[in-house]
Amino acid sequence: MKIVFNKYEGAGNDFVIVRNSPSLIDHSDSLLIKKLCDRHFGIGADGLMLIEDCAGYDFRMIYFNSDGSRGAMCGNGARCASHFAMRHITGFRKVTFMADDGPHTAKPAGEGQIEISIIDVNEIRQAPDGVVVNTGVPHLVVFTDDNSSTDMVAIGRALRWSPAYAPEGVNVNLVSITGGKVHVRTYERGVEDETLACGTGITASAIAAAFSGKIVTHETEVVARGGILAVRFRLTGEGATDIFLTGPATFVFSGEKEIL
Repeated sequence: MKIVFNKYEGAGNDFVIVRNSPSLIDHSDSLLIKKLCDRHFGIGADGLMLIEDCAGYDFRMIYFNSDGSRGAMCGNGARCASHFAMRHITGFRKVTFMADDGPHTAKPAGEGQIEISIIDVNEIRQAPDGVVVNTGVPHLVVFTDDNSSTDMVAIGRALRWSPAYAPEGVNVNLVSITGGKVHVRTYERGVEDETLACGTGITASAIAAAFSGKIVTHETEVVARGGILAVRFRLTGEGATDIFLTGPATFVFSGEKEIL
């Protein structure tokens, strides 16, 4: 059996997207998902998204990390999934979709950019290693004077598997503030490596920077290795609300893949 897939990237964070209606890929088939994401023996991606029908919404996004594990949310992936849905299903208008962490909106933001909503952050917690912010998935934000020459994989892997964040673990972001801009590098659990950008991590980092008084604006550009994204939000007494992430969503290529 063959599947039709689309390859997308959002600020260098790349994804395989499959319209899974009717169901061709079983959500529990982690081995197949891992093979599709394999860069040597598969299509190659940081993650895979299934686009499915969902009553009351334009679509449902089911997200899987490249190791086959299911993720509740992926910011860059959600922008790419939304662009795919707009291109193939809904037309380029504002859409609503459901992810595992809850409902979201998305809309075109000009010049290949997509804006998506992020769920409210109900708690920002100071931890021994940094600031913990859940933007659909948990992120540890660690501030440093200069993250450009850091061994991100070594530091990220140690913190990701730290007993302090067991059993699920945590995504790790090293953040520097330079010239009023937030510079972020992210080690993603499930990918188990540094990625060129992480949408939920970028969002968490911007919120943590404002919460910690390192930036004074609630609308900021964030620089990742794969590109520049924009985050806006409103801090509350314990967290943040009205959170939106804007960045590129780029179609790369499409193809067919034999899966059985």
